[in-house]
Amino acid sequence: MRRRREEGQAAVELVVLAPLLVAVVLAAAQLLAAGAAAELADHAAEAGAVALLQGENAKQAARDAVPRWSRKRMVVRVQGRRVRVRMRPRSAIPGLGDLLEVTRRADAGPKPQ
Repeated sequence: MRRRREEGQAAVELVVLAPLLVAVVLAAAQLLAAGAAAELADHAAEAGAVALLQGENAKQAARDAVPRWSRKRMVVRVQGRRVRVRMRPRSAIPGLGDLLEVTRRADAGPKPQ
């Protein structure tokens, strides 16, 4: 009889802990996605600044510097010699990507004379 009660208790514990485990996994995945978005935005901003130094199209260089799947979630702005890239990470929860949006800037330095 005692063995049966222990099995029932284990099943109840599993049912209670399963949603918590799913929440922890989703939170970890979201943090990884936010980190990846920050790295991609940084890389794109640097590529845009390098393009400015070379006299090329900074917006296009920034877009070309990231994978195709991430381009629809990025905004590139060029103001003078500065490139700013905003990127939203992927998110399983609607609206959470907007809260975790990252912005990275790169400066091409003073204008050559």
